[in-house]
Amino acid sequence: MEPAQGPHLVRLYVYDLSRGLARRLSPIMLGKQLEGIWHTSIIVFDEEFFYGGGGITSCLPGGTMLGEPDSVVELGNTEVTEDIFMEYLSSLGESGFSGESYHLFDHNCNTFSNEVAQFLTGKKIPSYITELPSEVLSTPFGQALRPLLDSVQIQPSGGNSFNRHSGPS
Repeated sequence: MEPAQGPHLVRLYVYDLSRGLARRLSPIMLGKQLEGIWHTSIIVFDEEFFYGGGGITSCLPGGTMLGEPDSVVELGNTEVTEDIFMEYLSSLGESGFSGESYHLFDHNCNTFSNEVAQFLTGKKIPSYITELPSEVLSTPFGQALRPLLDSVQIQPSGGNSFNRHSGPS
């Protein structure tokens, strides 16, 4: 069956990795209010695409271990075909978004979502997400935390630079 032609909706799934703890503890730990510790993914072509220590991965929407997102942001529509998008993801996985390139503050899931959103729609993801690392690092706690986190290496899972789900659609 041929993939549907025409515009495809692009959505951003936003997850709070802290499950509400950032909202409660950030004033004490950072001296400023954070609403969450954000993980994002892009939903397009009936798949959820995200980036982490294992490289670029996809699954059915809501199929990550995080479950359902805390919020969904509609980014607009794309005219990019699924084939072109898959080629783009493959090239990203071979260049800047391999598992080895992952860095918690500087090159993470939100960096990936922002870049993919711009490729598909010409729009960036919300700045409250992309500015979170610098917001945390601007605090005394963040400055003390940075050397510790920089010394921790994420161990890539190996394998392909882009791992597409193989389950039923």
